[in-house]
Amino acid sequence: MRARDVAKALTFCFKNKKPLLLKGAPGIGKTSIPTQVCKEMDIDLIISHPAVKEPTDYTGLPFPSADKKSAIFLPFGDLKKILEVKRPTVFFFDDLGQAPTSVQAGVMQLLGARQVNGHKISDHVTFLAATNRRKDKAGVQGILEPVKSRFYSIIEVETHIDDWISWAIKNNMPSILIAYLKYHEDYLIDFHPTSDIVNSPSPRTWEAVGDMLNNGISERFSKGGSIEQGSAYISEMIGGAVSMAQANEFIAFTDIIDKLNSYSKILNDPTGIKIPDSPSILWAECSMLIRKTTKKDFSKIFKYIKRLDMEFQLFVMQSLITARPEIALSRSFITWSTKMGNLLGS
Repeated sequence: MRARDVAKALTFCFKNKKPLLLKGAPGIGKTSIPTQVCKEMDIDLIISHPAVKEPTDYTGLPFPSADKKSAIFLPFGDLKKILEVKRPTVFFFDDLGQAPTSVQAGVMQLLGARQVNGHKISDHVTFLAATNRRKDKAGVQGILEPVKSRFYSIIEVETHIDDWISWAIKNNMPSILIAYLKYHEDYLIDFHPTSDIVNSPSPRTWEAVGDMLNNGISERFSKGGSIEQGSAYISEMIGGAVSMAQANEFIAFTDIIDKLNSYSKILNDPTGIKIPDSPSILWAECSMLIRKTTKKDFSKIFKYIKRLDMEFQLFVMQSLITARPEIALSRSFITWSTKMGNLLGS
């Protein structure tokens, strides 16, 4: 299921307090998507990591009763929190498949009875879990059958470049990175489980690259130029995130920055400025327009957008209204979207 649909499924389950299990490869958003949905729905989020927990974390700590003839179980930590919360709260078992069976059995009690050793879980709490798959070599041995069956549904999270771009725009990822992955869609995720201590390209690791650039790892890039070629420090930092092959190709791709029409030149002459012939340069230029176009500038920039091939028009317009929904209220956009019919939502 694509990220945008996973978000819809989470919204449905959170509204109806139904437990859901997400599965998928490492680094594809199984944690970040629920975090964003909770933020948008104004729901508190508690993230728990069963892989490093003991059964008592989910059952309570045995303690002698007052008459010393029996034991009671005292809730503590996150367990105590979900007994007492007064606001809508999601309790998220992250990486559940890595947990030992004894801990999974404790989780099963929470999911099934919504109480543990006489303590009732607050009605405000919704349970959620995520796990990698066994084939991902992430330490997942499986999930107990009675635990799996207590989830309302089990959903596999899939990656899609358009979903990642929508996320990237909202989270201020660099234009050149958005352009690179739009131009090389297959590079968004290239996960190969290995015993070697190396990273593979994934949404999570590309986010790290974007963060490096935003934080000024390359002085030339920070000033609007390409990343300097041959810098071992920069290439190895990026390579440590997404592999050396990807690092070298991405750094080479940034050379096109110097060939782009600047935003100010497009704004000043939207109908006369030359459109780049190279698709890679045009993807980068479109990504730059998405990042920089304001509602105030849109009527002028739109004159340039209309001159692009339809594939590029759709990319820019769809991404713009994701980044700045107020643009959808402009006369230019309304006229254009009416003519496009169903294409805009495809």
